[in-house]
Amino acid sequence: MKNKSTLKTVLSYVSRHRMLLCLLILFSVAFSLLSLYIPILIGDAIDLAVDKGEVDFDGILSIIIRAVAVTLLTALFQWLVSIIGNSITFSVVRDIRQEAFEKLVKLPLSYIDSHRHGEVVSRVITDAGQFADGLIMGFTQLFTGVVTILGTIVFMVSINYKIALIVVLLTPLSLFVASFIARNTYNMFKKQSETRGEMTGVIDEMIGGQKVVRAFGYEAKAQAKFDDVNSRLEKHTLKAIFFSSLTNPCTRFVNSVVYAFVGGFGAFAVIGSTMTVGGLSCFLSYAGQYTKPFNEISGVVTELQNSLACAARVFEFINTPEVEDKGIELLDFPKGDVEFKDVSFSYSKDVSLIEGFNLQVKSGQRVAIVGPTGCGKTTLINLIMRFYDVDGGVITVDGIDTTHLSRKSLRSNFGMVLQDTWIKKGTVAENIAMGKPDATREEIIATAKASHAHNFIKKLPKGYDTVISEAEGGLSQGQRQLLCICRVMLALPPMLILDEATSSIDTRTEKKIQDAFAKLMQGKTSFIVAHRLSTVREADVILVMRDGKIIECGSHGELLAKNGFYTQLYNSQSAV
Repeated sequence: MKNKSTLKTVLSYVSRHRMLLCLLILFSVAFSLLSLYIPILIGDAIDLAVDKGEVDFDGILSIIIRAVAVTLLTALFQWLVSIIGNSITFSVVRDIRQEAFEKLVKLPLSYIDSHRHGEVVSRVITDAGQFADGLIMGFTQLFTGVVTILGTIVFMVSINYKIALIVVLLTPLSLFVASFIARNTYNMFKKQSETRGEMTGVIDEMIGGQKVVRAFGYEAKAQAKFDDVNSRLEKHTLKAIFFSSLTNPCTRFVNSVVYAFVGGFGAFAVIGSTMTVGGLSCFLSYAGQYTKPFNEISGVVTELQNSLACAARVFEFINTPEVEDKGIELLDFPKGDVEFKDVSFSYSKDVSLIEGFNLQVKSGQRVAIVGPTGCGKTTLINLIMRFYDVDGGVITVDGIDTTHLSRKSLRSNFGMVLQDTWIKKGTVAENIAMGKPDATREEIIATAKASHAHNFIKKLPKGYDTVISEAEGGLSQGQRQLLCICRVMLALPPMLILDEATSSIDTRTEKKIQDAFAKLMQGKTSFIVAHRLSTVREADVILVMRDGKIIECGSHGELLAKNGFYTQLYNSQSAV
């Protein structure tokens, strides 16, 4: 049932290219009919040379010329069928990959966080590629095969309907054999595709964590993990290939039996003068052409099982439910009042994190959030930005429920600098200008100087025009973080979120950046998540969190005077 649903979805993509599909069918018919005309010409030529001493050389030469012309036309139409089939295939795969990527950028972070990145990449790239291979074979062989079968039946019946009946009755056995095998190989190909995705995930994991793998001597365990997945992939692949490879020999055996019957009955027909030698030659050629598409179609059916198994995984990803953004209001010129009202949230329904959380932040306040690991600091930021939606309660900005605001409008009013940096493929200037694409070079340079990134940028091979990317290791973690800080300082958003924004920067540079941030945050509502308490002493309000709740609140001096949990945290860092 799922197989039929996948095929129906594939056909819906193919139907978008109706014009090319019509041309494909037209050229397939032309190719098949011309290829069927060639045996007639050869049979006629044989009949002109059968009788002793009565060889019609002029007639044979005329037939040869026509045969060459028909052969050239046949080759031309076959080439056109191949070109159009490939065009439709890669257009369909392009559309599928485009929709998959659009889905990727729309999916909630909860999906991204709960799935291996390599496995997602495998669906969009590898599975779509495997699907393309099967679709190409289908387009180039399915249409021409069907037309050839129908055409040969007509021609064989016109020559000798009795022998044609034998061929028609026996040959479909090969298709039934192929169909039976194909139905039983779909699940094997599906397991092969799933395991291949798992392998991609393991490789992606190991490449991304190579330093950790080597630092902790995890190489042997990593190899064992890979070997386990690799051996399972080998097992599933061998099973799928073995059973699918039975198709061709089985169908060829049936076809050989058919060919033998045609030869035997045809010989008796020639002896009985009900068929000419040329007619028998033509009939044997048609028998071969008639059975050949069954081999090809059976191969197509087998390949389509793999193709559909891969397509099913891609469509499963494309059809993943999105978290619908029902917010339509826009946040124009916000003052920056942010409030949490009885907010509850947890990543897992089994483990509670934030319950009954309340917080009121006035416009222009600098709010620092501190506490031990896992207390919910970064979770608050995720909720403010609607990377995750609350399970209960309300978060408002300027009195407007954030779920009533469009995510784009909400996020465009916040500038974020995270501990985890991200660099896109492009020049240094393009990376800085991500939040303000129309920024001038002078503005970019001035911002880089303010964030103390200008000096290291000047030392790069082409300065601000140096091409960098996330994958390349040309920049240190601290330099990458400086570029991320530049982005926010250039965009000048109404509100700021700094989540360990200077964690990878040396202390001397950090002090200078803190001064730059102090100027940037003037009059702006700012949320500062920090582990190093020395970086939040100037905050207007410091929230001390523990187990998803605010246990202390106040300025740096007020919290120290309380001699509570904040004092313990501060003293523990001072002692270090």
